[in-house]
Amino acid sequence: MPVDDINAHAWNIYGQRQLAHACLPPVPDQLSWTPWAGVGPGAEVLGDLAGRRVLDIGSGAGHHAVHLARAHGARVTGIELSPTQHQRATSAYADIPSVEFVQGDVAEYLIGAEPFDAAYAIGTLAFLDPHRALPVLRDGLRPGAPLILSLLHTDLHGHGPSTEVVPREQEILLRDDPPLPTLMWILTPGLWEELLTDYGFRVEASELLSPPEGNAPIIQQLIRARRRPNPPPRASSRPRGPRPPAAHAAVGVGAIVHGEQGILLGRHRHGTLELPGGTVEAGESFEGAVVRELGEESGLIARPADVTLVGTLVDHVEGVLRVTVGAIVHAWRGQPATQPDESVGDWAWYPLDRLPDDLFVCSAQILTAWRPGLPIDHSPAHFTPFAAADVRASASQVAWRTVADG
Repeated sequence: MPVDDINAHAWNIYGQRQLAHACLPPVPDQLSWTPWAGVGPGAEVLGDLAGRRVLDIGSGAGHHAVHLARAHGARVTGIELSPTQHQRATSAYADIPSVEFVQGDVAEYLIGAEPFDAAYAIGTLAFLDPHRALPVLRDGLRPGAPLILSLLHTDLHGHGPSTEVVPREQEILLRDDPPLPTLMWILTPGLWEELLTDYGFRVEASELLSPPEGNAPIIQQLIRARRRPNPPPRASSRPRGPRPPAAHAAVGVGAIVHGEQGILLGRHRHGTLELPGGTVEAGESFEGAVVRELGEESGLIARPADVTLVGTLVDHVEGVLRVTVGAIVHAWRGQPATQPDESVGDWAWYPLDRLPDDLFVCSAQILTAWRPGLPIDHSPAHFTPFAAADVRASASQVAWRTVADG
């Protein structure tokens, strides 16, 4: 079952239990980012909220949204995926001025929404894939708007945060019923900062908040970020000088290593799956770059003669021209393995009919250029095949691979 469905099911059951017990938390006197009263700051970290449009991500029973409207004059929209959690909020607070509760997926909701002046999530963003949630939050906030996140740092079992962008099993505890299984992204502060920065935010502060007793296993992170301003418009011309212009293109290679078990893909530390590959270095041939990157990232050994260039893909990423040369590696030696100090690892073989959905865009583009019939969605790129490309391995190459792999 997909992660989103697992978490949605758990929170829907949780809401049913709370409705059955008529359990509704009171509207707090002060906004709290942790389960422990008096630990950490209050709503002041969101700035002056009077008359501002504020997004409550995963609003649950709605008590935080009502507090901000009543005590700080904010106009709050609470977005909640669980129908039963949404029912808890609307059954108690449907008539509160300046508060609206919306039931739905935050990523889908923000696509057509007017940008908000601020947003916050108290313990909820960790249930969403950050690669999916953070881009829509960036686009759903005005430039300069704050985003405040309360997140788990250590969990109920005292397990610390992960250094990889992958979810792990957690539980929602219920008083009189078995716990509900969920999946959460519990990441280090540095990794959260890296993700937020990559997706258009500036992290202004990050702190760890512990329970006042000091003996509970849970520690919370509180991250204060701000949506970066839009870049200034580019001038139509620039002063000329004796020095050449700065480079404005990125040139790389991606290698298709296709064996009996499928396509070789590795997990990037940012979470996506991708082909072996990387940047072409100065004075290096495309075939040489493929061989070098394959060895550095996966430990597989190949020769330039074993590489066939498929063609060139051209697209733009944040104003930078990206040129990617796809290649087929027909023969290799060794077994793929995670290499020290590389950003891609956990190499595995994926059958062509069961390719994952979270492919890196460049890798997806290369694979569909190689096999146009593969059911892979990605942003478009202009593909120019090499006229002399022959993607079939010769008999000697196949024999070398067979012998090398034992």
